[in-house]
Amino acid sequence: MKGKTKKLSVVSSILIVVSAILMVISLFFPWWQMIFFAPQYPEGLNIIVYPNKLEGQIDIVNGLNHYIGMDNFSEENFPELSYLSYLVGGLAILTLLTAVFRKKSILYGLIGVSVIGGLLGVIDLRQALHDFGTNLSPEAPIKIDPFVPPILGHNTVANFITNSVLGPGSYILIGAFILLLIPLWKDRK
Repeated sequence: MKGKTKKLSVVSSILIVVSAILMVISLFFPWWQMIFFAPQYPEGLNIIVYPNKLEGQIDIVNGLNHYIGMDNFSEENFPELSYLSYLVGGLAILTLLTAVFRKKSILYGLIGVSVIGGLLGVIDLRQALHDFGTNLSPEAPIKIDPFVPPILGHNTVANFITNSVLGPGSYILIGAFILLLIPLWKDRK
């Protein structure tokens, strides 16, 4: 019976604390980016997505998207940006509590919450990209077929090639998640 309540090792607890720190650090870096290339923009135009704001040449991209009838990219169109930082902060606090209590059952729950949160984020981004690419205004000056920009990879629309890539913040979050998995292997007995 004692084996079922075995605590995580101190080293595992330290890894979990580092994971929480990485989650917070990720908030200060872009999580995702779209880069648009065309003959008239060989240097590329960017939409850079942080967990709480958009940056890049958004006004230029919106001006160009107007010609195909696409909605504007704006923080108002992405309500997630108003609360995503708080969700990550809450997850970091849960991660710290997991390190303090050092129970595998709590770690399993934390990993489950992290996986569900990540999947919901990907689904939400996919839905937003779908809505932007398929709800084109019929009054647009240039008529194109509806399309869905990829979450990762490239897409061609008219003379624009779009590349979608993860930002440094996403890689930091992936690292934080891997640090949560290591204690499961390390303390597997």
